Amino acid sequence: MFKSLFFSAVLIFAATTQANCAMATEGPSAVSNNFARLDRVTASRATQNGIEIRSGAATMMITALRDDVVRVRISPTAQLPEDASWAVLDQSRKSQVAVKPLSSENEVGFSTSKLRVVVKRSPLQLIISDLEGHILSEDLPGRPVEFHGNSFRVFKSSPADEHYYGLGDKPGPLDRRNEAFTNWNTDSFGWQESTDPIYKSIPYFITFNKGISAGVFLDNTWRTSFEFNKEYRDGYSFGSEAGPLDYYVFLGPDPKHVVETWAWLTGTTPLPPLWSLGFQQSRYSYYPEAEVRRIASRLRSERIPVDVIYLDIDYQLKNRPFTVDPERFPHFDQMIADLKAEHIRTVLITDLHIADLPNADYKPYDEGTAGNHFVKNPDGSTYVGIVWPGKSVFPDFTEKTAREWWGTLYKDFVSRGVAGFWNDMNEPAIFEVASKTMPDDIQHRINEPGFAPRTATHLEIHNVFGMENSRGTFEGLKKIAPATRPFVLTRASYAGGQRYAATWSGDNSSTWNHLRQTTPQLENLGLSGFAMSGADVGGFARSPQPALLTRWLQVAAFHPIDRDHTANDTNPQEPWENGTEHDVNLRRSAIEERYKLLPYFYTVADEMSRTGLPMMRPLFLEFPKGAIDGQPLDGTDSNSFMLGADLLIADSPYQDTPDNYAVALPPVGWYDYWTGAHVEGSAGRKAIDNTKVRQPEVTIHPSIDTLPVFVRAGSIIPEQPLVQSTSEKPEGPLSLRVYPPVKAGEECSGSLYLDDGVSTAYQNGELLRMHFECLQSSDGLTLTVSPHEGSFAPWWNQLSVEVYGVKHEAKGAHTANGPVSTSYDSQHHRILTVVPDDGKGLQLKVEY
Repeated sequence: MFKSLFFSAVLIFAATTQANCAMATEGPSAVSNNFARLDRVTASRATQNGIEIRSGAATMMITALRDDVVRVRISPTAQLPEDASWAVLDQSRKSQVAVKPLSSENEVGFSTSKLRVVVKRSPLQLIISDLEGHILSEDLPGRPVEFHGNSFRVFKSSPADEHYYGLGDKPGPLDRRNEAFTNWNTDSFGWQESTDPIYKSIPYFITFNKGISAGVFLDNTWRTSFEFNKEYRDGYSFGSEAGPLDYYVFLGPDPKHVVETWAWLTGTTPLPPLWSLGFQQSRYSYYPEAEVRRIASRLRSERIPVDVIYLDIDYQLKNRPFTVDPERFPHFDQMIADLKAEHIRTVLITDLHIADLPNADYKPYDEGTAGNHFVKNPDGSTYVGIVWPGKSVFPDFTEKTAREWWGTLYKDFVSRGVAGFWNDMNEPAIFEVASKTMPDDIQHRINEPGFAPRTATHLEIHNVFGMENSRGTFEGLKKIAPATRPFVLTRASYAGGQRYAATWSGDNSSTWNHLRQTTPQLENLGLSGFAMSGADVGGFARSPQPALLTRWLQVAAFHPIDRDHTANDTNPQEPWENGTEHDVNLRRSAIEERYKLLPYFYTVADEMSRTGLPMMRPLFLEFPKGAIDGQPLDGTDSNSFMLGADLLIADSPYQDTPDNYAVALPPVGWYDYWTGAHVEGSAGRKAIDNTKVRQPEVTIHPSIDTLPVFVRAGSIIPEQPLVQSTSEKPEGPLSLRVYPPVKAGEECSGSLYLDDGVSTAYQNGELLRMHFECLQSSDGLTLTVSPHEGSFAPWWNQLSVEVYGVKHEAKGAHTANGPVSTSYDSQHHRILTVVPDDGKGLQLKVEY
């Protein structure tokens, strides 16, 4: 058990007078000059939207921002910390609802229409529950909040069957239970499953207990730590070495609502450009110019669909950001234009370290120095650190004017046709020092709306430095090209950073274990707000075996971002490399399937941008009550994930072995995506609500030829004809793949979102929405297609309707305009027909 040595003193808190308020006072609480423990309520005061508690000299302010969102702020003194946040949106942080005060001999608190907040008087214990009595957050008995100097720790109860998810891209299992983590953004080349910390600090997690979920967010940018069931098997804790104790608790009760509330607090991922959902080819590095052109030409000649080629640091002159090496890239502008003519966009790396080059006509250094935009040492001199260019200086991104200046640096590249930008090394990474980053005492100037102007040390700013770097890039691009959607990829970030950039899991390795690790990492990133995320496909460090590269490309075809990337000392890793002709065909086929599914991908991305729901999802997010024996479907031996609500990808948890494995499917009915056959279920098992369910469990014999993919019964999936780029217009009808529900009368629906894919015109209504419904009956199926919504004109004028799970030919089909012809594909168990789409909506009856 953790024990503390401290000098104790007794402080009698008799009364505190504030403007227009009075405290009800009680007995003493333990405090000292460098220690405070909130062990009893010594005074309390109801407020319009919460309650203020005193425990000796310490203050606790609990407020309801919404009926389902509570904020808890605690200070060891009467003065609460500054009410400001890099993560939480101002309108959400300042939101409030009226509450109903609660008070009795043993407790005080309040209730809303959804929550009950109780503070027991002695010993002090905060308990937050829903109105049905489900506890969302409860102080661990005997372990009150403690302050030791500037540091603090909060202990919470952890029921034996509670699970924890989130915390960003931390390696390890999906479930954080029995794990411990530190938040300190770190350049972690070659990280492994047990490495911590790595690149991001997102001090937020989701609790899940028998179908009931809640969110917990500690809004503290300093070095924070979280441990689950390590110190106490029935408790978890979080804390920091300094900074504010400011945390939020919010109710689901289902996990989807928790994720949507997290988006309400910290913002959603903006709708990405459509091309960013295409295949992306990268390595460290493609140079010289002839090599870039060779890669582009080979991609096209191999008929491998692609939308993006990345240029890593070697396109630059001596690794200096915002330069181009004229010897390696003598026709840079023409190369960008030629790639664009081939429907291939270019994304450039632009690291945040500016070469320390006075009197060298280096624009970023000269302008940054003239504007006083660089980070300072304690003595006021400019801080210089060693990174890729050698001696480097760093923009002070917590200062609004410095971010705005940084954003202007992109004007030249944008004017030359560059489509997107990659902010790497922004933990910030520093070479030749043991800490891998800036010294603790480096000075950052905070000059930001919502914050009091002041200077902060690097200890406070480190974890938000990368986020503010990507913010400067994102906001700068919006100013330079306001009608174009920016694409920014960042390595380091903090909670809320999804507002500015997509991300990836950093410098992984070419191993089967790292492929397996990709699933929980991207799932937890999505739950943490970063829904546009991916991994270095094939692995960054080392070189993959042929089968590993093939399987990784197959799995990544269903990830939000699909980017093949590797290091400079590895073997070539493009899809045609390192394998037989059969391997190359499998890799091409996987990428082609992604492009056919782009209407579905883009529709899921639209949902992400509106609601915060991730594109790549753990099963419990879609099926919180579909658990086995009360446990989430995402077990430690599962490597399955959802793409949107309707596609389930079930790769082997042990990809490098030939052993069969079982996939437990949620109890809603499923189809095999590749064959169209209905998947039969096994005997019923207990769900969370103790009802008997048909829990399909299929045994899969792993084969490199097929990645197991299942489609939810009752889904309607839109697909398009194959294209080689998102800039290419599909030729032919839009396909609607209809997967009837298991039982007649059950829900069957789908939707489609479309716009021009690149501009912000959708914000003014230049978009297309369609909704589809199907009703199954004893003699067939009726498909209803809604009229088109929005002013954007689609590329199709016909719909190819494919009804799956059918064992024989159709008896007939008709719309309001009369009969339509059908065909039957026995190999894929489907009926096919083509009908006109004039945008006015239609109803199709298929009899079988």
